[in-house]
Amino acid sequence: MSDEAEPGTVRPGGRTARVRQAVLRAAEDSLAEHGFAHLDLADVARRADVGKTTVYRRWGTVAGLLADLLVDMAEQSVPRTETGSLLGDLRANARLVRRTLTDPRQGALFRALIAAATCDARTAEALHRFYDIRLKEWAPCVGQAVERGEVPPGTDAREVIRAVSAPLYHRLLVSGDPLDEATADRAAEAAATAARAGAYVVRDTGATREGA
Repeated sequence: MSDEAEPGTVRPGGRTARVRQAVLRAAEDSLAEHGFAHLDLADVARRADVGKTTVYRRWGTVAGLLADLLVDMAEQSVPRTETGSLLGDLRANARLVRRTLTDPRQGALFRALIAAATCDARTAEALHRFYDIRLKEWAPCVGQAVERGEVPPGTDAREVIRAVSAPLYHRLLVSGDPLDEATADRAAEAAATAARAGAYVVRDTGATREGA
C-alpha cells in the first residue's frame, strides 16, 4: 500500500498492517484517556513505537487518522444477530449498542469521536460512513420481519434501527441517565411496537428501504 493512499481505501498487509494497527490502537488509547482536544500525531507515534515521519506521511493530519480509525472500527464491528423475530433482533441490537457505549474504553472513544465530528468535516463524514455501515448491517432484520408479516410492507428499515439506538445515545451524550440493559430493552420494544403499528411506513413510495 502506498503511503499516499487515502486512509482505509486499501486493506494493507504485512508490516504495513502491523504499523497501522499499532497506530490505531495508540490513537484509541489517547482518545479514551484524554479526548479529542489532546490528540496529537507525535504522541500517537510515541505510544505506537513508530517513527513520527511514518505517521505524518501516512495519515497527514488528526482528521486523517480519525477517519481511518472509524474505518477500522466499522470493519471490526460485531455481525448482526438473527433471532427469528423483530423484537429479538432489535433487542440484540440495542444490547450491543448499550454494551459498547458503557464499556469504559469504547464509551470514552465514541464520545471523543463524536466530539471531533462536531468540529471537523472529515471526521464527521467518516462517522456518517461508520453509522451507515451499521445501518446496512442491521436493516435486513426489518425486511425479514416484513416477509414474516410482523410489520407492514413499506416499513423504513433504517428508521426502525435508528429508533433503537437514538435514546441510548441521548443518555450517553445529553441526559447522563443510566444506560442499563432494561433501558436497552425498552428502546427495542418501543421501536418494535411503533414499527408494528406502521409508524415507519414510507407512505409516498410504499417501498421498504433496507439500505443494502
